[in-house]
Amino acid sequence: MYKLWNALEEAKKLKWVDLTHPLNNDSPYWSGIPEGSVELGTVVFDWGNPMLECQIQTFKFPGQFGTHIDFPGHFVKGADLSEKFTVKDAVFPLCVVDVSEKVKEDPCYVVTPDDIKEYEKKYGDIPDGAFVAIRTDWYKNWPDMAALSGLAEDGSENFPGWSLDALKYIYEERNAAANGHEALDTDASAETARVGDLACERYVLTQGKIQVEVLCNLDKVAPAGAVLFVAWPNIEGAVGLPVRCWAITE
Repeated sequence: MYKLWNALEEAKKLKWVDLTHPLNNDSPYWSGIPEGSVELGTVVFDWGNPMLECQIQTFKFPGQFGTHIDFPGHFVKGADLSEKFTVKDAVFPLCVVDVSEKVKEDPCYVVTPDDIKEYEKKYGDIPDGAFVAIRTDWYKNWPDMAALSGLAEDGSENFPGWSLDALKYIYEERNAAANGHEALDTDASAETARVGDLACERYVLTQGKIQVEVLCNLDKVAPAGAVLFVAWPNIEGAVGLPVRCWAITE
C-alpha cells in the first residue's frame, strides 16, 4: 500500500554493509591533535542516584576521529561548515574503484585518472552526484596507527591515496558529489612528500565538496549499483565529525 514501506522491505532483502570503524578510548587519531582530546563514555550520572535511576555519559573527541566526514571549512577559511549540508546531501550512488592489487605491489600507490577510466569501461560512467571511493584494503591495518601510517624505519609515512588529476576527473569531468578512502588522508603519502601539502584534500574542499576518510569494508560492497548513507550529528559550525556510514548493495 505504501511505496516507501514496500521499498524498505525490498531493500532489507539486500546486503547492508557497515563502512565505519568502531571507536573506543584507544582508537588512533592524527598525532597533531593534542593528547587528552579523546575521552569516550565518561559516566557523569550513575546508577543509584536518588534523583533518577539511570546512567548518563559524556563523549569528547576531535571532529577528525575514526571514520569521519570533512566539510569545506576544514581547509578553506570561511567555507561551508556542517550546517550547510542537509540530509539530502547524505545519500549517494556509490562507486567503488578497486586498486587493492596495485597497492599490494606499491603501498604508496597513487590513484590516477586511468584507474577511474578503467572502472568506467567495466561499469559505466560515474553518475552525477556519486560518491567515489577507492578500495585499497588499507582498512585492515586498523587500529594499528603505525601500520595505518605505513611507518618506515626512517620515520616516513607510506600509504596509498588519490592524485590531484584523478580527483579533477571525478569532479570536473563526471560531477561527483563526494569522495572517500580507507587511508588517513586523501593524498597518497608520496604526493604529500612531493608537494609539501595535502593538495588533494585542499582541492576537494576548495570545490565545496565533502569527503569521508578512514572507511572500511569496501571489499564487501559491489563496485557499482550500491547506495551509500552517511550520518553525522546535527552539530552547527563543525569542520568535521565522526560518521556512521553504510551501503546497501546487491
